[in-house]
Amino acid sequence: MAVEATKSTGPLADLRVVEMGQLLAGPFCGQLLGDLGAEVIKLEAPGTGDPMRQWGREQSQGKSLWWPVVARNKKSVTCNLRDEAGQRLACQLIDRADIVIENFRPGTMERWNLGFDRLREKHPELIMTRVTGYGQTGPYAPRAGYGSIGEAMGGIRYVTGDPEHAPARTGISLGDSLAAVFATIGTLAAVHHRTKTGRGQMVDSAIYEAVLAMMESLLPEWAVTGYQRERTGPVLPNVAPSNVYPTAGGEMILVAANQDTVFARLAKAMGRPELATDERYATHTARGARMAELDELIAGWTATIETGDLLDRLHTAGVPAGRIFTARDMFADPHFAAREAIVRLAHPEFGELPMQNVFPKLSETPGAVRHPGPALGEHNHDVYGDLLGLDPDTIGQLSADGII
Repeated sequence: MAVEATKSTGPLADLRVVEMGQLLAGPFCGQLLGDLGAEVIKLEAPGTGDPMRQWGREQSQGKSLWWPVVARNKKSVTCNLRDEAGQRLACQLIDRADIVIENFRPGTMERWNLGFDRLREKHPELIMTRVTGYGQTGPYAPRAGYGSIGEAMGGIRYVTGDPEHAPARTGISLGDSLAAVFATIGTLAAVHHRTKTGRGQMVDSAIYEAVLAMMESLLPEWAVTGYQRERTGPVLPNVAPSNVYPTAGGEMILVAANQDTVFARLAKAMGRPELATDERYATHTARGARMAELDELIAGWTATIETGDLLDRLHTAGVPAGRIFTARDMFADPHFAAREAIVRLAHPEFGELPMQNVFPKLSETPGAVRHPGPALGEHNHDVYGDLLGLDPDTIGQLSADGII
């Protein structure tokens, strides 16, 4: 049964957000805030809208299947920010908002008379969340910065992939998404600060720094020991067994049994309990030194057992193991179903449309996907009429003039 559009009851339902970004880094921040109940009013260019309306590897009926996800729970209004009349209209919306999100190149908002210093003069409680490639300051700030460049600069590209090939991407827009997640964290911290002081602030989230934040001990490893992490494919150097192994059905599963006690459980499940006390494999250091040898031994065993039977044995033994899921697997998996990890919504063109649910789960004030991404300008009359109090003739004239 598809979920029908509902009114927000989430923990951020008392917050109004004006989203002025496009593509992914800013809009994903807006999605996360909207998932938790915030009213998100998205400003889009008249006639064209956010390019995400056309993006995505696969489309249906010539329409993006990504847009309903990243624009879910949002209201769409059109506004020409390059025109002074549109800028004035945006100011009126921002005056009634708690948060404004933008991900344009630094200086763009200032050229549009919408810079933070100018906005906060009239609205000191305003929180402005800015997501860019390199941040608002520093010598690289003026550069155009896409997620892929931030991933390269932040370090994740260099260590991703097979060592015999060029650095690989992860298959998703990781840099943009990480910058949006950190922008959301910063925004919520700014909201908390405002409740204590009454003052807003600017949240500056750079893609390369969001990636850098995930790089574990890469920096001190180089600075202290001169060690540079390299691409290692599916394994962790000197951590074994933790790899992808074949099954009799031609599938691959992940097994992570690198802790001493867990390896002992794996050895018992293999019918080789003596491996746990063999000096070649008994300790973490010893197994790491013989990683290839140990992986070959384990693969020889896993390849003789069908996937389902193998996983049952490993789970019963208390060994962390699992399939490498595709979308097909997610739809069929009972754990996904039990936790409602996938939600289905009614969509005016696609019918019942599934997508990932809201995470994390809150026990008292859970978020919700209330509706999929809206049509371009779908809420012009609601927002400009009900919120700003513009009469129908004024709204009609703004539309005729290309302002909305």
